[in-house]
Order: sequence, then C-alpha cells, then structure tokens
Amino acid sequence: MKKITCLVVSCLLSATYTFAQFAPAPSPAATVSQVVGTTKISVDYSRPSVKGREVFGKLIPFDKVYRTGANASTKIETTGDITVQGQTLKAGKYAIMSIPSASSWTVIFSKDLNVSEQSYNQSNDVLRVTATPQAVPTVESFTIDFSDIKDDAAKLNISWEKTKVSLAIGVDNMASIENVVAQKNNEASAAFQQAAEFMLQKGTDLNKALTLVDKSLALRENFRNNWVKAQILDKLGKPAEALVFAQKAQSLGDGDGIYPFFKDGIEKGISDLKAKVPATPAVEVKATKGKKKKA
Repeated sequence: MKKITCLVVSCLLSATYTFAQFAPAPSPAATVSQVVGTTKISVDYSRPSVKGREVFGKLIPFDKVYRTGANASTKIETTGDITVQGQTLKAGKYAIMSIPSASSWTVIFSKDLNVSEQSYNQSNDVLRVTATPQAVPTVESFTIDFSDIKDDAAKLNISWEKTKVSLAIGVDNMASIENVVAQKNNEASAAFQQAAEFMLQKGTDLNKALTLVDKSLALRENFRNNWVKAQILDKLGKPAEALVFAQKAQSLGDGDGIYPFFKDGIEKGISDLKAKVPATPAVEVKATKGKKKKA
C-alpha cells in the first residue's frame, strides 16, 4: 500500500512539474541583443503587462528599489567595456535594478546576479546612473530595446505603461581593436588588416594604421591589404607610393573571388592617384656629331 501511495504522489508531482514547465508564464521571458561597434550587448528580462493597472507610483512605488522587470532579475551582459550615461561599465554580466521616481530614475548595475527587491544591497553596486523619464503612449508589455544605433553609440530603452527611460550607451572601438590586436599572434594577417582599415575609415591615427597594415602585409600579402595601404598612403599625402600599392592590389586581385566587389573602386583609385602624381619630364636626348679624326 505504501508503494502504491508513493507512486501516486510521485506521478502527481511529476505532472505538476510538467505543467509548470509548459504553462504560459504571465510575464514571459525575453532576450534582446545588439552589436554596437565591436561590442555585443545582451539583455535577458521578463515582460509583465499593464492589464489596466496604474503602474509607476502605485503598482511600482516611487523611490523604492525595483527589479526592472518581473520574475528573476533582469541581466545585462557586454563583451567589451562600455559607457552608460558617460560612466564606464566594464565588460561582464550584471543585474539591472532601478529606483523610479516621477522626475528621475536611478538605474543600478549590480554584481549580484540573483538580486531582488528584498535582497538588494547597495554594496554590490558596480555602477549607478540617472536618467529623466519621458512620457510616451501606452506600452502594454514591459519592453527593453536598443535604438539610435551608431558605430560607437546607441540608446538602451526601458519602456512600460506611459513611461520611457533611455540610457546613452557608448563604446570605444579603438580600445577594443587595440586589445584584440595585442592578443593576436603572427597568424592574424586579417585582424591587422581589419584594424588598419577601421582606422582608415575613421581617419584617426593613420600612422598607426600604416604600422598595422605593414604587419598584415608581412604575414600574408593579398589585394585587400595592398589596397588598404594605398589608401592610407594617399591620406598621408604620398600619392606616388600609394600608386605602387594600388597597382599591386589590382595585379593580385585577378583570380580572387572577392575582387570584383572592389574592382571599380581600385581602378578609380589608380586613375585618381595617377592624376596626383606629377608626370616625369621627358629627357631630351641630343644627337652628337663625332669629331673627325685627323689624318
């Protein structure tokens, strides 16, 4: 009889556990991620709904710590250092807590990933920033998203009910690139080339870009790193040297499957460089008459 009872209880517990796994959650889980420059930022959170309630100032009291979502703590993970509202947040994973008020929000990044309103301890704060809430049309489901994406900046938005809070996110691409390059070994021709190309596009520290592309060329030559070097030299005011590398890029491109995507640009670049290089003046060779030998 005991065995039968235990079996029934076991089955009931199993059924309950299965039901808990598959029943829809009132605040479903969500994940949002965005690559900003060279850094990936991901947020895991749960999405409660308004359901006709007055949220901020009532359901979520003002001036008290809020888990910024529902269920487990909201978590943010960043693969590189970023800035939030101008302050540095080191690469890593953190819980996001907040203290909403009518005129200002304090957004907290905590190293306690299991933090809740009840367990929150300020000593675990890694960063605190403030932001001004904006009035928006009703957002039924709690939402965290990214907007205004640039190659070195974005906005992280927290929206619910009639309130939206935006945090300015910044990334230092140059620092990220230098860190990656410093860790690469001598097999990383492509990494050096990409770093040099990024610096070229940004127009920053062209001499350093030249050093990086030279490292790439020393490891493995191809049309792309020759073309990058040509463009850097042109920017540095050395069109004659640039022309040599542009022509070499054109020569190495033949037979490369990617070259057709660059062909027109390289050909135009060669034409423009030729126009910048002064033509070598022709040397006039005069015929000289030999003197007659005396008899």
